[in-house]
Amino acid sequence: MITRRTFLSHSCSLGVAASTVGTTLLSLGAARNAAAQSAGDYRALVCILLAGGNDSYNMLVPSDASQYGAYAGIRADLALPQADLLPLSLSNTGTRSFGLHPGMSSLQQLVNTGDAAMVANVGTLLEAFDPVAVENGTARLPVGLFSHADQINQWQTAIADGRTSKGWGGRIGDLLQSSNLANGVSMNISLAGTNVFQSGDDAVGYAIESTGNGAANINGYGDAAGFGEYRTRVWDELLAVQQSQVFRREFRKRLRDAIDTEGVFSEAMSQAPALNTTFSPGPFSTALNQIARVISVRDLLGATRQTFFITVGGWDHHDEVLDNQAGMLPAIANGLAEFRNALVELGAFDNVTTFTISDFGRTLTSNGRGSDHGWGGHHIAMGGAVNGGQLYGDYPILAANAPLDVGRGIYAPTTPTEAYFAELALWFGVSPGDLDVVLPNVRTFYSPESGTPPLGLLTG
Repeated sequence: MITRRTFLSHSCSLGVAASTVGTTLLSLGAARNAAAQSAGDYRALVCILLAGGNDSYNMLVPSDASQYGAYAGIRADLALPQADLLPLSLSNTGTRSFGLHPGMSSLQQLVNTGDAAMVANVGTLLEAFDPVAVENGTARLPVGLFSHADQINQWQTAIADGRTSKGWGGRIGDLLQSSNLANGVSMNISLAGTNVFQSGDDAVGYAIESTGNGAANINGYGDAAGFGEYRTRVWDELLAVQQSQVFRREFRKRLRDAIDTEGVFSEAMSQAPALNTTFSPGPFSTALNQIARVISVRDLLGATRQTFFITVGGWDHHDEVLDNQAGMLPAIANGLAEFRNALVELGAFDNVTTFTISDFGRTLTSNGRGSDHGWGGHHIAMGGAVNGGQLYGDYPILAANAPLDVGRGIYAPTTPTEAYFAELALWFGVSPGDLDVVLPNVRTFYSPESGTPPLGLLTG
């Protein structure tokens, strides 16, 4: 029973107790993780969602004479000048050559030095693309093809024949988190709030902020000054009441867990070392800076596996695509380069793989002002385990009436999302036998027992 007297009574013991609990859990996590960390077992996936559908045919462009001519002819007013493209030294493209958007010089350096790779023409599929079956209407196609809501869901869930709220990162968490969770802090950490990618049956994303120590808290809870001690006492006494009603009981448990987790997380983050790497002030670089700080305290958090999720919105460029990308793509390239430098500084670059996803690619043809919703698109993978300096998947041969063109320059994917995601999941530690739990349609495109990687993108 909380009375006015108990509310006003001065007591600092709760603050001490909360600190002790947080420190104990933090120590438990550090002790539990010491052996794994000394063996270099830590691994992290950083998923970057370019929400809205990035026009990636102006991010990765064919630059050899024949294919650039086809690109320019199809793109018309959307084509980038050939002389402006940043050349890539790709080791596996034969006579074909490619260049990056002129604003992505930082990514050009990452690819050309082997720290990053490009993945071509990735998209959602239910079966291998058959242009004849598409033409006569017998092909099995993803639900809601070209729809933002459906496609952004499918890239996060790896389920293209229905709608679900469980993501493939969440399913990984269901498999691995029980051996990873030491102190209440989820292995799935989001800088974009609640998301589908990190949601599983049991696993959830732990949402943090890009600034400060990241962890959100009840206003004033745990503060030593002002009314913080009283607010803390009131909340603790409210949450100590045993509830008989199931929803109240669940709410109480979740709020109590969230408060305790915040204490553990904040305590760890307060010990994050200052980085020498300088990050740009924009939101994308700021989020990557925070992720680097979390990775720097992985030992304190007891983390052997972590996923991170960032959303960068605003890529639905039905108009002004050239101007919009000129402002947005450099921020992605620069942020990735800064993140790479921070991870190298922390000695963690080999343990972290960063990759992009997006709703879909876009039409190569212009609508007069920009491009519209497409299908297959191109992506970036970065990390010390990435076999960099190469192009994975098949970049389509661009031509009028090309077999992969289903209309208006919409190119069907040649690399299913399952192959892209399987490569990442296997590197992360999912066993081949569990791969179809994480990616239910993977066997349509890849045999987990084959002993060969889906793309060859990652080492180890």
